[in-house]
Amino acid sequence: MSASSVTGGCQCGAVRYRVDGPLLGPHICHCRMCQKAAGNYFMPLAGAARADFSLTRGEPAWFHSSAPVRRGFCARCGTPLFFETVGFHEIAVTLGSLDDPAAVAPLRQYGIEAKMPWFGRLDALPGAATEDQQVLDGVPLSAIAASNRQHPDHDTEVWPPEDRR
Repeated sequence: MSASSVTGGCQCGAVRYRVDGPLLGPHICHCRMCQKAAGNYFMPLAGAARADFSLTRGEPAWFHSSAPVRRGFCARCGTPLFFETVGFHEIAVTLGSLDDPAAVAPLRQYGIEAKMPWFGRLDALPGAATEDQQVLDGVPLSAIAASNRQHPDHDTEVWPPEDRR
């Protein structure tokens, strides 16, 4: 990845960040601790030099998943955002929290002992684009779109624009 700036944040927009430098060592971690932290089968991460990293809105909550490691997340919506080895010169950001996650492809995998054994078969599964579905779990997609509270994939002056609880 180039040294240009990247931005990202949580789903609700309460916590936003910026990296003014390269994202280092983009990877996927399959270890059981990352699975639990992400609530998913793996955690995609990339490092950033602390000097290049800044919070632009809000403050994350932190959970020490082990003595040397803490994980930052949004206390409001729960989005996993950061992985930090305390005292290390880098902080890792979750690649899914980037405003343009497709721009950073993982270059390595870790924790492969916990990797799901069926990952290699995913491309053979039938699939559909979200916009091609009319209903998701019994709810019309139009109702979901009309009440969407997700922060857009770019910085905003103010968020939320209105409180639509």
